[in-house]
Amino acid sequence: MGTLTVRALRAVLVVVLTGTVFVQAGMVWTLVSGNDPEDGSVPLTPLRVITILGMATAQVALVCVWRLVTMVRRGTVFSHAAFRYVDMVIRAIVAAALLWFAVTGINAPGQRDDPGVTVIMAGVGVAILGVALIVLVLRMLLAQAAGMRAELDEVI
Repeated sequence: MGTLTVRALRAVLVVVLTGTVFVQAGMVWTLVSGNDPEDGSVPLTPLRVITILGMATAQVALVCVWRLVTMVRRGTVFSHAAFRYVDMVIRAIVAAALLWFAVTGINAPGQRDDPGVTVIMAGVGVAILGVALIVLVLRMLLAQAAGMRAELDEVI
């Protein structure tokens, strides 16, 4: 992985991590201060809590990707430590999907006149789970590559 690619990826990770922290801080401040009372049309408190938790799942994935990029730069990505980070990314994505399904469930009663919105939201949740499956397949490829590397090291 080139230096420019690593720097660009890390810049994106820092921007996204900073953004999620600001969103979380705003949501926590709103919950704690009570400055935005609910009008009853949408249950805002559960949605804010889910948003805070959703940002946490993104932050876990971002930190793990940062660690994996560091391992790639050092040439240690074919170690068992890499699998731990990839597994954490998969868990974070699954947790994000479950949180999205919770949002879908909270939003569903308000969509009785147009249930298509709920179906689309559920489809987005399934797509998020699909991303977790893609990362799982990439983990399996990493495991195969690590095995090949170990065999190559024995030959050399």
